Formats: sequence, structure tokens, C-alpha cells
Amino acid sequence: MSTYDVPPIRAVIFDFHATLVDQGDPDTWLDQALARADMATPLDVSERAALLRRLDDIWIHAREVDPRSERDLSADLHHDVFHDVMRGHVPDDLRRALYEVMFDQWVAYEEAPRVIDELRRRGIRTAILSNIGIDLRPIMEREGLVPDAIVLSCEVGVVKPDPGIFEAALAMLAARPEETVMVGDNWADDAAASALGIRTLILPRTRGRNHGLEIVLQLTD
Repeated sequence: MSTYDVPPIRAVIFDFHATLVDQGDPDTWLDQALARADMATPLDVSERAALLRRLDDIWIHAREVDPRSERDLSADLHHDVFHDVMRGHVPDDLRRALYEVMFDQWVAYEEAPRVIDELRRRGIRTAILSNIGIDLRPIMEREGLVPDAIVLSCEVGVVKPDPGIFEAALAMLAARPEETVMVGDNWADDAAASALGIRTLILPRTRGRNHGLEIVLQLTD
């Protein structure tokens, strides 16, 4: 290999939320929670509009009360931060119901399972890496996402952008940084992989059923 040759890609690390999986429609989320809470007094138009805006940006608001992302280190902290963010904005019964049905809203982008399966067919190993305080495996199974490795901050004890979480993924994939690509949606968290020499692709959050993940297949042609 000459000085100017680029190593082939042998591994791809995917972020989870807003990269492989959309957080869903806040209207549907709210309606499911309202049905579960069985609220006697419905929300008026202005209350509903304000709540929908907050739900759509729920994890942005979470940074206000949890700037160090400690919610991503345990299920209890994940639960508590969500309730801290929503407390005072909705009745207690509705707040609890919103958390209970939240994970039902996380739906894979249409092309996500297909892209991971095609990478496997090409002999390229994949990992799903996420800052998250809960076990995502049931959601991955439900959505047909089958990577070679799963790296969750609550299990490895470190959160992005700390390089340790990317190093954990490299170790699980038995891959070198220069032959790996990180795919995510957040420049502050996911692009930190580049500090280790991992090539990084940032696809900001999109609305709808597709996210443009086919570009990863082009990178590995």
C-alpha cells in the first residue's frame, strides 16, 4: 500500500436514535399516552401544541437538566431525567403514560435493516452504538436491526463523545480505526470518533420514513 492509498472499509458503526431509528410522530405518541392515561379532562388546543413541541425536542430539553448525559448510564437515571424534563408541563398520569409508550414510537427508517443486512452480505461487520440508559435489544429485534455488535453506554459505563465508547466498539468488531466508518446524526457526539482516526459520516435528523442510509453502501463499494 502506498502512502496515498485509502484502507478499505471493513466495519461500520451506527448510532441508533435519529440515525437508524426515528423517534416517531409526537402526535401519535401523545394520543397513545392520552389513551393509556384515560384523562378525564382533555388538553385544549394551545396546551396540546405546546406539549407536542416539547415532545419533539425532548432530548434537547434533557440536556438542560442533564448536561453530562448521566441519564445514559442507567435505566433509573433515564427514567428520572425524562420525568424531570416533563414535570410541571403535563399531569402526573399523562407524564407516566408518555414514558411507558415512548419506546413504541421508535421505528427504524425503512432502509436501515436492508443496509445492515447488505453490509453483512459484503463481509463488512457492523455495530450499533448508542448513548442510552436502557437495553435497546428488544427494540432492535422488533425493528429487524441485526448488527454484529451492540455497544450501549449503560453497559460500557461511558458516553459519547468520550473516546472510550468508540474504542469499545472497535474492540468488539476486531477492527482498526482507519478501516472503520462511524455513521451518526450529531456532530458533537458522533463526530468525536474522528479523533481516533475513524472516518465519520454525519446525517442530521430527517423527518419521514427514509434517512439516506444507502450512502453507506456507496462508501463500501
